[in-house]
Amino acid sequence: MQIRKMGFTARTRYLAAILLALTADKAWCADSSNATDPLLDLFVKKGYVTQQEAQQVEAEAQAMATNNPANLPPPSKWKITEGIKSVQLYGDIRFRYESRIASDTADNSIDLQRIRYALRFGLRGDAFDNFYYGLRLETAANPRSPWVTLGQSANNSPYQGPFGKSTDTLNIGQIYIGWHPTDWLDVTIGKMPNMLYTTPMVWDTDINPEGAFEKLKYTVGQADFFANFGQYLYADFNPYYASPGLGINIIGGGLGVGQHTEDIFMLVEQGGFNYHFNPTTSAKIAATLYNYAGLHQSQGGGNTSLSPYFGDTYIGEGAYYYYKLLGNIPPGAAGYSPGTQFNQFAGLSSLSYPFNQVGLNDLLVVEVPFEFNFKIDNIAARLFGDFSYNFDGSQRAQAAAAGYSKILAYYASQIPPQAVAHSFPAQTQDVKAYQIGFGFGSDDLVLGPSEGLVYGNSVHQHDWEFRTYWQHIEQYSLDPNLIDSDFFEGAENLEGIYAAGAYALSDNFILTLRYGFAHRINGLLGTGGDNEDIPQMNPINHYYIIQADATFLF
Repeated sequence: MQIRKMGFTARTRYLAAILLALTADKAWCADSSNATDPLLDLFVKKGYVTQQEAQQVEAEAQAMATNNPANLPPPSKWKITEGIKSVQLYGDIRFRYESRIASDTADNSIDLQRIRYALRFGLRGDAFDNFYYGLRLETAANPRSPWVTLGQSANNSPYQGPFGKSTDTLNIGQIYIGWHPTDWLDVTIGKMPNMLYTTPMVWDTDINPEGAFEKLKYTVGQADFFANFGQYLYADFNPYYASPGLGINIIGGGLGVGQHTEDIFMLVEQGGFNYHFNPTTSAKIAATLYNYAGLHQSQGGGNTSLSPYFGDTYIGEGAYYYYKLLGNIPPGAAGYSPGTQFNQFAGLSSLSYPFNQVGLNDLLVVEVPFEFNFKIDNIAARLFGDFSYNFDGSQRAQAAAAGYSKILAYYASQIPPQAVAHSFPAQTQDVKAYQIGFGFGSDDLVLGPSEGLVYGNSVHQHDWEFRTYWQHIEQYSLDPNLIDSDFFEGAENLEGIYAAGAYALSDNFILTLRYGFAHRINGLLGTGGDNEDIPQMNPINHYYIIQADATFLF
């Protein structure tokens, strides 16, 4: 090697330059003068340099770094407060082709063929004193979907030409702070990720609840016990109180009747455990109770202070008999009229539909999600399910049947008649929902109700996953405003199959294909719920959906 032939000074400077180049990252990240360089140790052992020369080389390298700051990477221009321990930039870019078809009993149909995109990106990390934080922006204002349809702005009003940006908006999807003072307690406030153990049968995975959340956990042997408590602000109706004559709730002229309302809270209590039989086999189960506080019924006669009328009676029916006298009305007509107030009767008001689709009356729901995880050779497998029962479902069904009959009877009695009288016996047995399925995939995946490759949050190159489930949601079983808007259309009284497969082309690029088919459960009832994709049809008799996604994670 030619190093031996150099003079002492030349060898020193030559080796110092090599050392400086090889330790540039070390010099930038930390002070490398406290440790002997392994490269110099090797040179000494090989006899290329003496110990004295090695010490001289190290000193020369330190001097060169000090006297030549250009050799070091420039300092970051980002200035972060000292109270922040870590910052992570994260997110995803997704593109989708979607086919979504709904049909009624006479085979009238609505067919959506869309190319869509979604963007989510944010910052999260830890602060000192056991605090943490998160902020995420995402496309679309719909809480159950961040997706935007390409080309849609070209047909919006006012018309602005093709390739517009009127629908390409960013909104705050998450903003929260949290505190974990001990290993067993975690407290979060704000607009946060859903930290309940649940499934898309009950909660759409895109919803980020708002309010406060407390998480407790404790391990006994092989069992991890947990308890979760949520106090979610469901709807704000401020002002809480307003005197008459101040211009609030103007009805039929005058200066307003004022109002006295309460905010609506969703209260959640959950307890469960995850039992580890061995490192590759576990079983998890929980029981969750959902209740609502602050519900008030409207007074009728045009009072809109409580719109969209969460406190009024949920009816869930379509508008066929409401509009039948107009002629040529298909049996699947929902009567959708965006923004129209249907509020003639106290406690039976509705927004955008003749019959209330969002009411929270008589909902005391218990949910029991469960799963069993195991491995077969190099394949991770999972059996899972969910069961829900509405303890007040019988009363909810009776109120829906009575309200529906009352509204139609009133309009049918007008001269001339404005509707056709119709009624059905209260379906007091339709108060439960369940899901059962299985999945399997690469053994390094993290699988869960909303975790895995098909959800784009657990990925390594060449990973793959398949999952499927059967789902059954009866008309009076669940909160219609929270259930998955894709599978199946955010509507109750539907049952069907879901299947999805995903493959990771790289550590951050995923291809996913999903399929769903559903049909109506009880032919006497509508398919209640309010979803932005196909709000015009109720009841839906058959429903099909195909989604093909390309996802880039960062």
